[in-house]
Amino acid sequence: MAGLLALARISGVLVAILVLVWTLSFRTTFLLPISTTSAAATSQLDHLYSVLHPLLMVIGFILLSGEGILAHRWLSGWSRKWMHLSLQGAALGFGLFGIWAKFKGNDGILANFYSLHSWMGLLCVALFAAQWVVGFLSFWRRGEGRRTRAALLPWHVFAGIYTYGLSVATAETGLLEKLTFLHINRGLPRRSPEATLVNALGLALAVLCGLVVLAAVSPKQRSNKDDNIATIKTSHCYSNGHQKAINFVQSYNNDDGTLNGKGIPF
Repeated sequence: MAGLLALARISGVLVAILVLVWTLSFRTTFLLPISTTSAAATSQLDHLYSVLHPLLMVIGFILLSGEGILAHRWLSGWSRKWMHLSLQGAALGFGLFGIWAKFKGNDGILANFYSLHSWMGLLCVALFAAQWVVGFLSFWRRGEGRRTRAALLPWHVFAGIYTYGLSVATAETGLLEKLTFLHINRGLPRRSPEATLVNALGLALAVLCGLVVLAAVSPKQRSNKDDNIATIKTSHCYSNGHQKAINFVQSYNNDDGTLNGKGIPF
């Protein structure tokens, strides 16, 4: 399990590096040269929002939510719940801010809400928000009964993994949409360094998704400490039960073969 977690985190770091290089290095795609004119300043601001959107959605939303899922694999007790809730809450905040950055551009909400990528993105964030609220009300508060939590847990796990996979699929459609726009409107060559980098980013996201999901569904390995504790508890229960059985037999096994000398034959 430790090796799987390490691979997932290495993939996450690779995804973060690729998206940072893409958004900050290729100025022809995201950032325009600084100008003092009003129209150019507005265009520069729109391009700044376009930079914030992939950064917030990939690093802030996908990577943090994946780390929140992995928190269940290396933490225990209330620290695990607190870390999971905090990371998922931060991911939700970054996701909402990332959508706001996209809709804040000069085109507005309606102009950006037309593609499969935008529809999947809103659906993903809405499901993520509902999942976070239900998880907080059901698992973080101590008022809920154990039966309610036990009944809700499989659905919570399924919804969490499904939403995470949906977020990665949404990012892949966004990358494809961006590349198509660059090919048609900017004349970007299909074998250019930027196109290769975007394809590598999409592949890294797919690998990251597979590793996170695999880590989430893999059974936990019991440590030697847990095995020793379980053995001690089993031995203790066996000793207590054995001693009670001996006392019970001795209470019957009197010298006259009766129960406590009351004439009841053994």
